[in-house]
Amino acid sequence: MSDAAPGDGAEDRIRALDLWTGPIEIAKLPGGLTNRNYVVTEPGRKCVVRLGGDVPIHGILRFNEHAASRAAAAAGVSPPVIHAEPGLLVIGFIEGPSLTADAVRQDAARCTALVKRVHRELPLHLRGPLLAFDVFHILRDYAHSLAEGGSRIAPDLPRLGGIAETLERAAGLFRPVYGHNDLLPANFLDDGERLWLVDWDYAGYATPLFDLGGLSSNSGFSPEQELAMLEAYFEAPPDAALLRSFRAVQAASLLRETLWSLVQELHSTLDFDFGPYSDRNLAQFEQAWAAFQEP
Repeated sequence: MSDAAPGDGAEDRIRALDLWTGPIEIAKLPGGLTNRNYVVTEPGRKCVVRLGGDVPIHGILRFNEHAASRAAAAAGVSPPVIHAEPGLLVIGFIEGPSLTADAVRQDAARCTALVKRVHRELPLHLRGPLLAFDVFHILRDYAHSLAEGGSRIAPDLPRLGGIAETLERAAGLFRPVYGHNDLLPANFLDDGERLWLVDWDYAGYATPLFDLGGLSSNSGFSPEQELAMLEAYFEAPPDAALLRSFRAVQAASLLRETLWSLVQELHSTLDFDFGPYSDRNLAQFEQAWAAFQEP
């Protein structure tokens, strides 16, 4: 979250870094709901500076983000890490646009291949202590926070908790992979030759179905694209058991995004209206839950 207001000394902190070889220009990047991002331009080089402290209520610990970023860079799927210190990360700048949902759908095969590569190769480069990302634990923890905070969703938490238990039983057990766990379209970058993946705030060991479910639901994959994604990832056509597990985790991922936003409603000081975002995700979750229950 790191919901510091403008004028909080961010640019002074950036200018004070012992990294620059000459005059620099600083421009704020839009977005960033758990940090603030800036592009720094100096002669011959562009960097992205990410400012943000730990956000325990969302399970974000910056030592983990830094370790994941270094591993992703070493694996060649993310920009190089230039500098890291508590609350601050400097990475290389990728010349190219972030993807939109339409672009992800049109390039679904390459996006799936990149996710598969992340799961297989990042663990080879990880160092130090690591975090887990268990969506069902996260749902229970968010529910406690929302009940304690008097969220507008509090009366519906018992129903949602019961659904989460049903989904957890249906999800089954998968060998954990080291996942990105926040596969929004904007976290994919295209430099014209290859795709990159950025923003490792939520990285950790998780079921591979969470990333696959997020990739699909965040970009509006069709049922046919979902089948193709699962076949490409698992190297075999998905059977009924895999599809049921996938649908369960996909629904859970949508519920997690809903509860995340509702927690933000209570705790964020960003100039952003989380209410409509919560409502959109809740509606999408309800659709996924209804579809999961169909025979």
